[in-house]
Amino acid sequence: MSFSILGTGRGVPAYAMTNDELSTMVDTSDEWIVQRTGIKTRHICKEETMTDMCVKAAKEALEDAGITAEDLDLIICATLRGEYITPSQACVVQREIGAKCPAFDVNAACSGFVYAFDVADGFFARNRVEKVLVIGYDNLSNTMDWTDRSTCVLFGDGGGAVVLGKGDDLLSIHITAKGNPDVLYAPRGENLSPFAKEQRKPAIFMNGHEVYKFAVTSLVKGVRKAVKDAGLTMDDIDYVIPHQANMRIIEAAADKLGIPREKYICTIGEYGNTSAGCMPIALDVARREGKFKKGDIIVFCAFGGGLTSGSCVVRWAMD
Repeated sequence: MSFSILGTGRGVPAYAMTNDELSTMVDTSDEWIVQRTGIKTRHICKEETMTDMCVKAAKEALEDAGITAEDLDLIICATLRGEYITPSQACVVQREIGAKCPAFDVNAACSGFVYAFDVADGFFARNRVEKVLVIGYDNLSNTMDWTDRSTCVLFGDGGGAVVLGKGDDLLSIHITAKGNPDVLYAPRGENLSPFAKEQRKPAIFMNGHEVYKFAVTSLVKGVRKAVKDAGLTMDDIDYVIPHQANMRIIEAAADKLGIPREKYICTIGEYGNTSAGCMPIALDVARREGKFKKGDIIVFCAFGGGLTSGSCVVRWAMD
């Protein structure tokens, strides 16, 4: 027994910052950003909070699944950091939607959504739950150095949610970690200890060249393993939902895997990189556009800080 996806939703801030707007803040241009990343806009929280957007995604997913918050047995939120150090973002959402179940966060950076799937699968396998809400959301605009054009052009705010129920539609899952805090990291920030010797700004730092190499390699290896473990071939795959970090990464991985590019669901142009929020956004966009039919085989694949990666194969169970 594993799980099936019963409903999806997303929460994205209203304000969409264009590349042209960004070029008034740092030395960049629309042409430079689009050619190197595929990103045209990114959504930024101005009036909304992270909790507002998580709650919106959760409520949409619950409605789509035809259940209420009181039906939930567990809430998992995949995020780099919530609005508080404590309580967890999942606990905050639990209160706001009126759920009464256990709730906690998972931090695997951009791979967090697949990690959360793996955690949820363990609860289903032990017969501990019947309905689980998984949220993937990151509020990266408040973790950016807005003077660094190599990073601030990439990231946005947003995410989504899914309701999982008992089923047999998780066909395989594979997660990895290769501890490396040098390639991609964000310091915790202000240190209140009177003994602290150093204060570091909590902004994302990234070695783009090293991230690119890790990203392409981990996507290709992860998808190949997940598809093989599911007893399938690349020809059996109907859709691929990759982490939306950079269009060049997606295209390079696609060429190596041999899965036609038209099968890749890409939302990077509008939303940019929202870390753990990327895949649930793409999933909900495709679901609302009516792309999926019951029985379709979908591959999720991601990489992120840690360094982490995650891939899984899911059969679509909804009509």
